[in-house]
Amino acid sequence: MVIEMDKAALTAFLARDFAEVAEDFAITRVDMDVLEVRLNVAARHLRPGGTVSGPSMFALADVAMYLAILARLGPVALAVTTNCSIDFMRKPEAGRALIAQARVLKLGRVLAVGDVIIRSDGVEAPVARAGLTYSIPPAGR
Repeated sequence: MVIEMDKAALTAFLARDFAEVAEDFAITRVDMDVLEVRLNVAARHLRPGGTVSGPSMFALADVAMYLAILARLGPVALAVTTNCSIDFMRKPEAGRALIAQARVLKLGRVLAVGDVIIRSDGVEAPVARAGLTYSIPPAGR
């Protein structure tokens, strides 16, 4: 299997088809093993107490896995999340971006399964781990 969409193609796809969220995310690495996405944490991502909200971390995990799948399949806009389980393990470091590393574990004809680890930028210990499953439309294969 080869990379069908590189960093530039994925970034352009996000800007074109998902402009409402594209500004929150920056793709920093695309290869066959890992797709890495950065969330530059802003005030809108925080909840009371000064920590990054769960929905913001979920969005980061979901976007990272979606892009990891598209990197392999090409621009299949209708691939959709069918399942996600996320474990919040520790409070993200204040004032730091979050980095998600997505790995596609299985890419089948109709389902893709992957894992995402989220860390505070520059910190080794994960703040969250997500397992995601995506449905791939028949035209996408």
